[in-house]
Amino acid sequence: MRKSSIILSSLLLSSLSYANNIETLDTISVESSTIDDRFSNKRTEVSSTSTINGEKVDDSHVENIQQVLQSIPGITTEVKTGDSLKIHIRGVENQMYMGEKPGVAIVIDGVPVFERTGAVNIDLDNIESIKVLKGGASYLFGDDALSGAVIITTKKGAKYNNNFAAVERGSFGYQKLLARTGYANDNLSFHIQGSERKADGYHEDSGYTAKYFDGKLQYYIDDSSDITFGTEYSERAKDSHGTVGGLTEALNNPKSIYTNDQESRDYTRKYNVDLLKLFLTYSKDFTPNTNLLVNAYIYTDDTTFWSSPQTRDGSYVLQPSYNDNDYVYDNMYEQVQRGIKSELRTSSNSFATLVGLDLRDNEYKNKVVYKVNQALRTFPGPVTTADYFKAGDEKSNDTTTEKVSALYGEYKQAFSQNLTGTANLRFDNIQLDYMDSSATSLDKEFNIYSYRLGSNYNVDDKNSLYVNYSTGFRAPTVSQLFAGDTSAWGYTQNNPDLKPEKSYNYEIGSRGEVGNINYEAALFRIDRKDFIMKSSGNYGGSSSTANDMWDNIGGAKHQGLELAINSKITDTLSYNMAYTYLDAKYTSYHNLAIDLDGNPNATNLSYFDVTGNRIPRTSKHALNFILDYQATSAFKLQTEYVKKSSYYADDLNRLKIEGQEAVNLLAEYKIKNKRIDYSFFARVDNLFDNQYFNTARASGDRNDDGVFDGEDLSITVNQGRTFTAGLSVKF
Repeated sequence: MRKSSIILSSLLLSSLSYANNIETLDTISVESSTIDDRFSNKRTEVSSTSTINGEKVDDSHVENIQQVLQSIPGITTEVKTGDSLKIHIRGVENQMYMGEKPGVAIVIDGVPVFERTGAVNIDLDNIESIKVLKGGASYLFGDDALSGAVIITTKKGAKYNNNFAAVERGSFGYQKLLARTGYANDNLSFHIQGSERKADGYHEDSGYTAKYFDGKLQYYIDDSSDITFGTEYSERAKDSHGTVGGLTEALNNPKSIYTNDQESRDYTRKYNVDLLKLFLTYSKDFTPNTNLLVNAYIYTDDTTFWSSPQTRDGSYVLQPSYNDNDYVYDNMYEQVQRGIKSELRTSSNSFATLVGLDLRDNEYKNKVVYKVNQALRTFPGPVTTADYFKAGDEKSNDTTTEKVSALYGEYKQAFSQNLTGTANLRFDNIQLDYMDSSATSLDKEFNIYSYRLGSNYNVDDKNSLYVNYSTGFRAPTVSQLFAGDTSAWGYTQNNPDLKPEKSYNYEIGSRGEVGNINYEAALFRIDRKDFIMKSSGNYGGSSSTANDMWDNIGGAKHQGLELAINSKITDTLSYNMAYTYLDAKYTSYHNLAIDLDGNPNATNLSYFDVTGNRIPRTSKHALNFILDYQATSAFKLQTEYVKKSSYYADDLNRLKIEGQEAVNLLAEYKIKNKRIDYSFFARVDNLFDNQYFNTARASGDRNDDGVFDGEDLSITVNQGRTFTAGLSVKF
């Protein structure tokens, strides 16, 4: 790894000797930005990127963003039910399935978005563009950009100077209502929008409702500057039920209808999520080649949910009659992210620069209270004290503040008419402070550097080669550093010596046009060394603090090939293809602990070395093929074929899950008049009603029978064929 980075650095630095002999060149510029997408240009980009415009998102008429992102190679998003999903890139963090960070920076209008659930809630009706940057991207975005970034810009501009309304209905009670109005003149443009999406869901108790209110105002101060204010507020109520326990249940009870099998209940349920995003962006062009961007934002997340299915009463007596509404804890989470970012960029015929400042002041509050009376068990003995914990008592109550001060930059040098080199560097200072209701006070500080080195060579006017080496990082959390002091759960000791984990991305690719075919192909490798995991493994068992702590002991390698092709075959027929080959394996995982003694009242662990095993839920092959037929100027037909190969559901690689395959159809008819436009569509997903699992996972002997097999899986079964239809009007 180090040798490769040294070689790449030497190649770039040696090219600087040619800088004094450059002929007259076209102006080059820095495409990178953590704030705005206006500078996007692939001509000299040194990393693999993909962009989807908002019109394509609107015309897809989908329920969740994964149905859009799956047309981009390298996306390995996990879909659970409805619009609940976690975005992953190149298989990084696919082994984790709870509320952990996804290993991808999610940025909306310059605002870094992280939610308590680990998932991401995106208003699909308010997207101007989606840009996916692959490979370690902490050189721009800082923490958690281990495998890349997804940068979303919401709708903006004078083109929304109209009124718009839409309604959609579909299978399992799916419904969408949308209304938008806008105005524009020479000095400003604005629009406001309200929408509601809801569904009953295929699975029992999997319904959700999502209400959004969005708005954006752009004011043109003069010919060289403007200011933009944007807001988005959402109220979401969703259940997470949909998981069944074991293969037998998946086959016989795919809708996850509760049947008194207490082990099949989801660990968390009844989510209510209120999100608010406010931002203000100022842009100033000092010269045609010099621009300043300043972005200030605040993002709040108020989330409540239930956790821990109740199996025993206040006297610690098992109660088989408890059902899927009986849970032990109420969880209340409040998050506030505040920040200011600024970028100054310049461009010229021989070089371009970007200097950025990123200041964040984040606060995370967690409170857990008992929903029901619970007994206290003390050892040895054990001694049981009935109703020791009363409903309403606090289980935990703490606040963590996170302050980030970061400086980042990019330098792009033209060595000749066709050869450019790019160097990025970012420095992050992260300060963590923790305080809980028992006056426990903890703090930790990290200083972290991230960087990228790359080069782009234009083979001709239409084709180019690129190569880059980049890094990503994730800083330890307070709950990992001080687990023994901060956690009210389980047996885990402190490890204040934890270091930030890092990823190292190597990539070589080509993009361009051959005949009427546009393409981008990339070979990649991501190395993760000493990444943070528990000494007992991912969700591994433990019986004492002596053998369980968070430590820098994990290792993984993600490598493969990504290929994107699109072409217009005739005036009426075009296609888009995305293919991914992914080989993701552990390179260091020596101590996975699983309780296999078959005794639910005792803990006797078995230990496994799973180094070399494939990372769970990473398919080796993934293919997405879309064929568009523009039958007339008004009528379009689209066929989409989606295929994913098999994967393992567990770290032991014992439980292999068959792949997924589906054909989706879309028909759309648009009528455009002088005053009013109409659009009608119908969509069928999973046309042939193929049966497969959305996701499957296993980390222990779920049913305590002493055997680790398919009955220990937690499975979400795909809902099968679905229909959606709708109409919209613009005037």
